[in-house]
Amino acid sequence: MAALRKWRALAPAERWLLLRALVLVAGFRAALLLVPFQRLRRLAEHRAGTLSPQANALARTGWAIAVAADLGRGSTCLPQALAAQALLGWQGCASSLHIGVARGLGGRIEAHAWVESHGTVVVGGTPESLARYSRLPLERISA
Repeated sequence: MAALRKWRALAPAERWLLLRALVLVAGFRAALLLVPFQRLRRLAEHRAGTLSPQANALARTGWAIAVAADLGRGSTCLPQALAAQALLGWQGCASSLHIGVARGLGGRIEAHAWVESHGTVVVGGTPESLARYSRLPLERISA
C-alpha cells in the first residue's frame, strides 16, 4: 500500500520517467544474456543528443534508474548504465558510457559500468568512488 501512495505522489512526468526506466533496466538486463554488448551499446546511444543537460534532468534520470534497479532486484551496473544512457538520449542529452576495471580484495579483478554527462556522473557512483577504476576502450569490448 505504501508503494501505491508513493506512486500517486509522483508528478506525471516522474511516473513516465520511472516507467521507462523500469522497462529499460529490465530489458537491457535480459538482452545482455542474448545480444552482443556492442549492439546494445549502439542501441543505447542511438538517440544520443547533443544538449547540455540541466542538473535536474541528470538527477531525475539517476533517481529513476536507482528506483528501477531497486524494484528489479539483481540488476547490475551494466544494464543500469545502458538504460541511463538511453533515457538521457531520449531527453536529448549527450552522455557517455564507461566501463572500468580495478583490483579488489585479494587481487581479484572487479569491473564496473557508469554513465557521465558533461562531466557529471549520472549513475554508477561518485567521481571519488570511480577514481580507482581504469577505463577500458569500449570499442574493444566484445562480450
